[in-house]
Amino acid sequence: LLQLVESGGGSVQAGASLTLSCVASSAGTYGPYYMGWFRTAPGKEREGVAAIDPGGTTTYTESLRGRFTISRDNAKNTLYLQMNSLKPEDTAMYYCAAGWGGLSLRRSSYTDWGQGTQVTVSS
Repeated sequence: LLQLVESGGGSVQAGASLTLSCVASSAGTYGPYYMGWFRTAPGKEREGVAAIDPGGTTTYTESLRGRFTISRDNAKNTLYLQMNSLKPEDTAMYYCAAGWGGLSLRRSSYTDWGQGTQVTVSS
C-alpha cells in the first residue's frame, strides 16, 4: 500500500499557474508503478486529468493537453502537475493516484489515492 500526500493547491485568479506535488511512501518495496492526477469538481464525478508511467510516458485528457503537464521524479518518489493558464472551470479537488493497471485515466486502474488538495480559480 502506497501512502500519497498531495500539496500545492490554493486559491488563484484566472490565468495564474500552480504546481501540485504528490509524495509517495510505503513500508515495503514495490515495483515501478503508474501514477495519475484526477480531479473532482463541485457537482461532478471524478475525472482523470493526466497519467504517467514509470518511464515517463504520459497521457492527458484531451481538453487539458497543452495547459497541464504531468511529471515525476522517481528518486524523490514525487509526482507533479504543472497547471498553467488556470480557468474557473479548473476549480476542483485534485487527487493523485498510484497503481499497476497501466497508463490510464480510468479510476479503476489505480489502487492507492491521496486525500486531495483543493484548487480554486476565481475570475
